[in-house]
Amino acid sequence: MTDVLMHTYNRLPVTFVQGQGAWLTDDTGKTYLDALSGIAVCGLGHAHPALSAAIADQAGRLLHVSNLYRIREQEELGEALCALSGMERAFFANSGAEANEAAIKLARLYARQRDIRNPTIVVMENSFHGRTLATLSATGNRKVQAGFEPLVQGFVRVPFDDLEALQAVADNNADVVAVLVEPIQGEGGVRIPAPGYLAGLRELCDRHGWLMMLDEIQTGMGRTGRYFAFQHSDLLPDVMTLAKGLGNGVPIGACLARGKAAELFAPGHHGSTFGGNPLACRAGLVVCDTLRTADLPARAAVLGEKLLDDLEAELSELRGITDIRGQGLMIAIELDRPCGELVTAALEQGLLINVTAERVIRLLPPLIISEAEAEQLVATLVPLIRNFVGQS
Repeated sequence: MTDVLMHTYNRLPVTFVQGQGAWLTDDTGKTYLDALSGIAVCGLGHAHPALSAAIADQAGRLLHVSNLYRIREQEELGEALCALSGMERAFFANSGAEANEAAIKLARLYARQRDIRNPTIVVMENSFHGRTLATLSATGNRKVQAGFEPLVQGFVRVPFDDLEALQAVADNNADVVAVLVEPIQGEGGVRIPAPGYLAGLRELCDRHGWLMMLDEIQTGMGRTGRYFAFQHSDLLPDVMTLAKGLGNGVPIGACLARGKAAELFAPGHHGSTFGGNPLACRAGLVVCDTLRTADLPARAAVLGEKLLDDLEAELSELRGITDIRGQGLMIAIELDRPCGELVTAALEQGLLINVTAERVIRLLPPLIISEAEAEQLVATLVPLIRNFVGQS
């Protein structure tokens, strides 16, 4: 094992060399069912033929020219995303953190437009928005913030899924200009708010003149059973950020805006050398087209319900299981104790899972997973959990 890389990850002892659909193969030839999708990235699975062909074709044509010039693929992807979402304008970056940085800068410009000199963005406890200085300052997790102080100012934190707490902020802080929230908290443990939470948030933002900014980096691109998680409610955000599943592994992020937020950026306000390059946007176009033509969001909704039903039938009565929840193919099994060791146990059995928030098994399989593969996921995972909690 080489020691040349900075020690920023606790890597598992496996090296993958090939993928196909919902499966990965390591350098010894062992295969693994991927129930993590590169942390909600590979929604189309691995080596998707249409994406592979498009990347190869684009690599032979043009990779990069910079944003000093018009980029046809970027304009086409912006049009596709706005058509799917109801938003009006797009800015392309290289990651989710960069997309959220763009959203934060939009909120600051909006504040200047309203002559607010010390703007505040309301963010949520247990949220995750990235690891740049601004986005980790917005994140509601002291573990990722520790050691990087002083943090960026201008954020106030409230409990997730608590409209009364938001109203209290409105009553006591005249400098609030925006709310930044994940429709479902991913890193925070797949926390799903009560019905009506996003609609109530939309109403509060309208009443107080705030921007409603949704971080759909993990929930977007079909993951929850709709193209975007906010579409489970009858509303539109002012700003929405995307990444992860947008490029199916090709790095790309996007910040979409509409209405009063759509015209805030002017030349010189923001930019990116690589953001929106022809290769990344070509990949994004294939993802959007495949989601639409294969109706993958609807597939995610159906298979997600089946996975939840099967997991509840097998696990809900076990001592040690506190909750089984999910929306689409974003599923959590919460235990009453830390369960990180299950990641290694599953790896040994040829299954890739994740544990977040210490005690939540997070399942994020590709949207193209078959019903048989979903059944195999349950058949592999359930005995591991039963053994872990001491019941067989």
